[in-house]
Amino acid sequence: MQTTTRVAVIGGGVVGCSVLYHLTKLGWSDVMLLERSELTSGSSWHAAGGFHTLNGDTNMAALQGYTIGLYRELEEITGMSCGLHQTGGLTLAETQDRFDYMLAERAKHRHMGLNTEILGPAEIKERCPITNIDGVVGALWDPLDGHLDPSGTTHAYAKAARMGGATIHTHTKVIETNPRPDGTWDVVTDKGTVHAEHVVNAGGLWAREVAAMAGLYLPLMPMEHHYIVTDDIPEIYERETEHPHVVDPAGESYLRQEGRGLCIGFYEKKPRAWAVDGTRWDFGHELLPDDLDKIADSIAFSYERFPVLQTAGVKSVIHGPFTFAPDGNPLVGPVTGLRNYWSACAVMAGFSQGGGVGLMLAQWMIEGECERDTSAMDVARYGSWTTAGYTLPKVMENYRTRFSVSYPNEEKPAARPFRTTPMYDIFDQMGAVWGQQFGLEVPNYFAEGNEPRYETPSFRRSNAFAATAREVAAVREGVGINEVQNFGKYSVTGPGARAWLDRLMAGRVPAPGRISLTPMLSRSGRIIGDFTISCLAEGDFRLTASYGAQGYHMRWFETHAEAGVGVENISDRSTGFQIAGPRAAELLQSCTRADISKLRFLDVARMTVGMADCIVQRVSYTGDLGYEIYCDPMAQRALWQVLWQAGQPLGLKPFGMRAMMSLRMDRLFGSWLREYGPDYTPGETGLDRFIQWSKPVDFIGRTAAEAERQQGTARKLIGLKIDAADSDIHGDEPIWLNGEVMGFCTSGSYSHHLGQSLAHGFLPAEVVRPGTEVEVEILGQMRKAVTITETDFDPEARRMRG
Repeated sequence: MQTTTRVAVIGGGVVGCSVLYHLTKLGWSDVMLLERSELTSGSSWHAAGGFHTLNGDTNMAALQGYTIGLYRELEEITGMSCGLHQTGGLTLAETQDRFDYMLAERAKHRHMGLNTEILGPAEIKERCPITNIDGVVGALWDPLDGHLDPSGTTHAYAKAARMGGATIHTHTKVIETNPRPDGTWDVVTDKGTVHAEHVVNAGGLWAREVAAMAGLYLPLMPMEHHYIVTDDIPEIYERETEHPHVVDPAGESYLRQEGRGLCIGFYEKKPRAWAVDGTRWDFGHELLPDDLDKIADSIAFSYERFPVLQTAGVKSVIHGPFTFAPDGNPLVGPVTGLRNYWSACAVMAGFSQGGGVGLMLAQWMIEGECERDTSAMDVARYGSWTTAGYTLPKVMENYRTRFSVSYPNEEKPAARPFRTTPMYDIFDQMGAVWGQQFGLEVPNYFAEGNEPRYETPSFRRSNAFAATAREVAAVREGVGINEVQNFGKYSVTGPGARAWLDRLMAGRVPAPGRISLTPMLSRSGRIIGDFTISCLAEGDFRLTASYGAQGYHMRWFETHAEAGVGVENISDRSTGFQIAGPRAAELLQSCTRADISKLRFLDVARMTVGMADCIVQRVSYTGDLGYEIYCDPMAQRALWQVLWQAGQPLGLKPFGMRAMMSLRMDRLFGSWLREYGPDYTPGETGLDRFIQWSKPVDFIGRTAAEAERQQGTARKLIGLKIDAADSDIHGDEPIWLNGEVMGFCTSGSYSHHLGQSLAHGFLPAEVVRPGTEVEVEILGQMRKAVTITETDFDPEARRMRG
């Protein structure tokens, strides 16, 4: 066995083989795969082998589409069969809520170029006559759905990789992974030690064990999963064409043809985790004992939905484990804090997603970034705060809700509350209705009186509507208060801090006592951060950005670390409050001896507020007069008491994230991973106005940004005023112009202050001007809209800046 390699991929399932193949496809041939047994010896060999494109995240759906299209290519390259059956498939909707979900997904597919259809009950019966359509409202048809041979497909990936120069070593167990000071790795196996520049953990059922070798915890858990293969069924084998896939969410089942019978699998409501404390190394080509009692309710439901099952014999029962992350998406990408260590784990839908995962990881390793936003599967989305005690209940929840409707305002309850601030009990007693971000409990809004303490999940305006209107009015008419804990916060210090920030950030680095807003760009000029920089003193800076992007941003900062610059993540060591509204200055002045009148817009200063030493910034995401007040968490409750007591004569009210999203739309402020993110560029989004083109620094992404500045962009972000009914924009709704889909929405909200439904969206640059009349498709209905560049709220920003 060779003793050196550029990349050592650990794990020989479909994901590991896909990563290996894509590395060779993109030009790296000195790559190796290490498998402790045979290829497919984990979950891959017993997978049901289905594939589909449906996914709530548009980038994940696109990667699933790529994966499906790749199978023909693999067959052509290798001459091997993947056992491909592209039958098409439908997902049933038995309630109006689920049908709303189908309509929303179909709308997304329009701008993605996916040719899905909405079917009525009669059309369902025509394409799938074995279905009992009693109570069925409709279905979503996807012509790309199908199934394949899991073993054949995995071996096709492996052969294609070998043809590209890769080597594969089976029956080679990895025992240790030890980092060297230069960032390379010694991968110790039972056949000898391999010195690798990069390590990829594609360990599947053993990903936790492989991660532990590097001192790493990954939030994933294997789950037991059943599917059944029937004997021959005349209604199936007498068809002229192969039976399509059918997903029946109400029955927690998926069904497809298998030979002359059917294969039906279940995501039951009472699932069971497997190997909770670790996967034994000698597990492999074996199944778990049958446990049909666990899926008895699901089986009974499927017999009603598909009556042919009632008389069909059972040929085999497959009961095996496969891995999930807490949200069901893969854990992919470079691991923060470990140089040249990559994750390709928790890919529970390996034959839908494995190709896309392999492509993205190979691009990341070879080119330094991916062609599209991978936030939904980035391993950094869980930071370092997860534990096994958190992962288990979240994975269980995800499994049993696998086929549940995914609402845009849904807050799932498992493993909560977990991470809280010192204000949790105070806000809870005030009626907070909680959401979570990056594991942190965050008030969405505050219920009053007999209002329920739970927001009803919906695609339409929810029962939070009245409370949100009340909180918006409190801010616009007086003064409101909320926490600033859910900002990512970083301290950048040292003699080289200014020069380092000038290189990493495209915008202006402010003078002492001032604040600036800036995008952070990748090498290709895409937006990877939307930052506020505050200069407390020369060599002492604070950065704020999205709380949920901490892992992503710290990974980038570590990659570009320099001597003389200290970078610390202080997101949970700096907390406090935002106060906003026309009486915000009056409130702050009543709580401090500092002269607030001297604090200009975009100023930052240290001051004592009540008894707490604070950093105060005059800036507000509400678009109103506002201040961000940061303190030590130990002083937060004392700071609250002084602000709350002083604010009562001024009508001070708490407000949550639902109100914040309404308030920011009044000024058409963009939001991270909605308007701003790695799918977009500064020129497309308007963030180029914050780039300091004149600074004599070759900041990261400058060449690409300069080229875009010269050439212009094909699309632009624009505001929209929409004639909505009872549902507002959530994101990815198509924008129609002259009968064609010409763009898509990124986010939106109802402006309670203006009484209008507002949104952001991308359209071709040539039509991006105020007053263009378009239509937006919301839940299957065409709603009239008009493009805008500003709203009627404070268009000259006098309240915010005055």
